[in-house]
Amino acid sequence: MTARGDIGGPADGTAARVLARAALDAVVAADGYAGGVYLRSGTEGLLRMAVLTGIPGPLFRPWWRMHVNRPYPVAEAYRSGQSVHLPDAESAMRRFPQLMAGLPFPFGSLYEPVARGPERYGVLVVLRPATPGVPVPAGDRARLRAVADRLARQLAELTAGGTPVAWEGDPVCVPGPADSAGPGARGSDSGSDGDGGRDAARTVVDRLEQAVLSVDRQGTIGFVNSAARTGAGTLLGAEGGPELTGRMLWEALPWLGHPAYDDHFRAVYLAPEPVYFQARHGQQEPGEWLSVGLHPGSDGITVTIGPAEPPAYAPESVIRPGGGLGSPGLGSPGLGSPGLGSPADRASSLYRPVALAIALTEAVTARQVSAVVTEELLPAFGGRQLAIYLLGEGHLHLAWETGFPKGFLDRFDGVSLDTRLPGVETLTSGRPLFFESMERLADAYPGIPLDAHLGARAFLPLIASGRPVGSCILGFDAPRGFSPEERTVLTALAGLIAQALERARRYDSEAELARGLQAALLPHRLPVHENVVTVGRYLPGTAGMDVGGDWYDVIEADGGRLALVIGDVQGHGVAAAATMGQLRSAVRAFTLAGSTPEQVMRGTNRLLIGLDPGQFASSCYVLLDPATGLAHAVRAGHPQPLLRHPDGRTEVLDLPGGVVLGVDAEADYPLTELRIESGAVLALYTDGLVETPGTDIDIGVDRLRAALAAAGPGPLTETADLLVGEAGNSTDRPDDIALLLAARTGRAAP
Repeated sequence: MTARGDIGGPADGTAARVLARAALDAVVAADGYAGGVYLRSGTEGLLRMAVLTGIPGPLFRPWWRMHVNRPYPVAEAYRSGQSVHLPDAESAMRRFPQLMAGLPFPFGSLYEPVARGPERYGVLVVLRPATPGVPVPAGDRARLRAVADRLARQLAELTAGGTPVAWEGDPVCVPGPADSAGPGARGSDSGSDGDGGRDAARTVVDRLEQAVLSVDRQGTIGFVNSAARTGAGTLLGAEGGPELTGRMLWEALPWLGHPAYDDHFRAVYLAPEPVYFQARHGQQEPGEWLSVGLHPGSDGITVTIGPAEPPAYAPESVIRPGGGLGSPGLGSPGLGSPGLGSPADRASSLYRPVALAIALTEAVTARQVSAVVTEELLPAFGGRQLAIYLLGEGHLHLAWETGFPKGFLDRFDGVSLDTRLPGVETLTSGRPLFFESMERLADAYPGIPLDAHLGARAFLPLIASGRPVGSCILGFDAPRGFSPEERTVLTALAGLIAQALERARRYDSEAELARGLQAALLPHRLPVHENVVTVGRYLPGTAGMDVGGDWYDVIEADGGRLALVIGDVQGHGVAAAATMGQLRSAVRAFTLAGSTPEQVMRGTNRLLIGLDPGQFASSCYVLLDPATGLAHAVRAGHPQPLLRHPDGRTEVLDLPGGVVLGVDAEADYPLTELRIESGAVLALYTDGLVETPGTDIDIGVDRLRAALAAAGPGPLTETADLLVGEAGNSTDRPDDIALLLAARTGRAAP
């Protein structure tokens, strides 16, 4: 855990103060207990938590970054520009199951987009008590909307004044309204208590043998009783002596910062129910355990800590137990604990595997599957190293690794299935192998190279539907045991990982086939003409997206004319690429046969309906006379072309069009006549270049028009690179892109 930051941080100080004030106002406006502001960052599509109030920031580190395409309410509010109101856990689970898999606690939450006109800055978030079955009151919604509008106006003013509105660092954690008086206002171990009633209350608490600490909503200790003060070095295992007040809880008691306990603290800060669990810190003798109770209030939590009997089974480390999946579910005798199997315990111990299962359903490529395992599986069990080997032609090949010394695993890459190694034998036997220490691993496999002298290892077989896929290695920095529950969960999760990897393999094979098919069908070169220069560009969707059916073509027709064609088949994958190839061939055949533009479009439409592939397509077809600049165009449900005139003026052409191809066999496609002057540039493109999820396509078209106008009269290849450059740098592009530019260079005929 780290201490909370001060206002200022990575953004301009004024901007940080504006954001902090808005977060506090939002919490008050919506009657919440915590909140924050997500702000756009310099990375395309990435939001960052800029300000957080009312909850300790380090506990919510997994949610500091949010991509706008993720299935979370923050992302939806930003994409759609619409408010998201979740009054209770049921509504949140119904709409955003992955959020509740990570935070399985009963709380309400509100998400308000911060935008001014087309400019989107971020999202205001408020956490509040759950109101099951009761919608968020209209007054709360209106007040929160007013705060968001005021923040948007202030951010717009900052932008106009030259202050960049973006966030690149960690969030600034600010005290909430309930904490404004500071920790000393609720009492501490120094200074006056203020009145006799407070003295009496302190006397009562000081009689307890248990340590009692008051912690505010930022995680700062404000009061400790006598047992906590005198037992700081023994009972609590505190560092730095008995001076605890004014420090972050997890700094003063670092053993409470173990990832295994984070869920309990998240629960007590989000839901008004006490939480109990058992823990152990490194300064205690073996076998001595502590019972920890967390008691929430509106302005913070009360932490009680006392001795406890050891659990029947101590999971995780044989030296420092207490951090495994099963340990948080053990009760705390003597504190009124709900005990083993309580709903809070079950939710806490199960949500990581559930989150992994949900995330695996969204992972498409093998790299994405491996990244999900790294982000979800390792933290659940306190692991530090991960390696995934995939089976291919009787050998195991390293597909993913993290945490191991650089180059250490290379010696195991490509080993055959007759090699005596745990990663091989777990796959050939189908049995997971668990080694509680590196000594036990070395005893079982004499002479095996080890990357460390201390630690533990788990080797899991990756088998999908009875077919071997590979093996997974989990590494731990310290010796640890593996409880029966942990072994069962890990074995089950290995099956899910294997299925996801098998699915990824099929996807990779299909994607490779589709890309090869599409590359073969797109034109390898465009015709060279003395009066017209043409340039085409194609970008597939980013990793994890299927290949689409976008295409372009330039066809030399009779009379020296050129047919400029752009099209987009609905759907993705091999089927879309195959349909694209058929349509491109049809358009080319109709053109070379001397058909007029209307006839080309009608014939292609009927052909697609006759093929009955269950798909439709949009297209734009322009037949240009290079000598005169006279052009005839037809459009079938496709985005309007752009035309940049010689003087730089750029417009969106208004071509009347018919319905998309493949829907109505009797559809007509009106013909439009236009003239392209010498020095003008015509731009045909598919919607992947101008469409962004949650944004009106007209905004994207206008942005493309402005970019074309700004490109100037330079080489057409540079103009094409400029227009697709921003989209090409995106790491999460949901659709492929096709662009065709045509520039007239000759003089118009008299």
